[in-house]
Amino acid sequence: MIDLDAINKADVTHVPFDFFAVSDVLKNDDLEAVRDAFPDIEKPGVFPLASLEYGEAFSRLIDDIRSPELARIVGDKLGVDLTRLPMMITVRGHAQAKDGRVHTDTKDKVATCLLYLNDKWDNSGGRLRMLFGPDEIENHAAEIPPNGGTLAAFKVGKNSWHGHKPYVGQRRYVMFNWIRSKGALKRQIGRHKLSAKIKKLIPFFYRGK
Repeated sequence: MIDLDAINKADVTHVPFDFFAVSDVLKNDDLEAVRDAFPDIEKPGVFPLASLEYGEAFSRLIDDIRSPELARIVGDKLGVDLTRLPMMITVRGHAQAKDGRVHTDTKDKVATCLLYLNDKWDNSGGRLRMLFGPDEIENHAAEIPPNGGTLAAFKVGKNSWHGHKPYVGQRRYVMFNWIRSKGALKRQIGRHKLSAKIKKLIPFFYRGK
């Protein structure tokens, strides 16, 4: 389902940190099938995969994400061996105004990938920016619209600053991270599970299209 050859051919940017982006890693028919099988997420935030129910096409996408070949290709491009590291998968369905604040990702993560599953993105907000510093949302090395089928990946480090301008509404992606150790993975999953439980108790009034 995922076009590994397209990912393999993507150009890597090394300043201010190692990252790349590639569009159309899913064919249109596959993208539509995955969107139809997307988990029923009504609230903002990222949810651990194990807490969600989804259809067959989405399940096939997850199988591709977990493939050793994808880990090898992404690792080769980012200059780090990911093939023996555990993976954490989370899913987002909606964005809220506070999302997108500039950050670098926790040091438990070695590499981060975002596979977007939206329609063509026309809004000025919600576009991922790879940044030169923590206070420089306008000073970016790249701006990546979250169009359906676009994959963005970066090596996590102390200077891997990224974020986006505010957007409220449906914003779908699968995020997958290679984690430094099984202990770190357990810690990260526990944090996300607790967050998901809290979100279920909080009313959410946005209803997108």
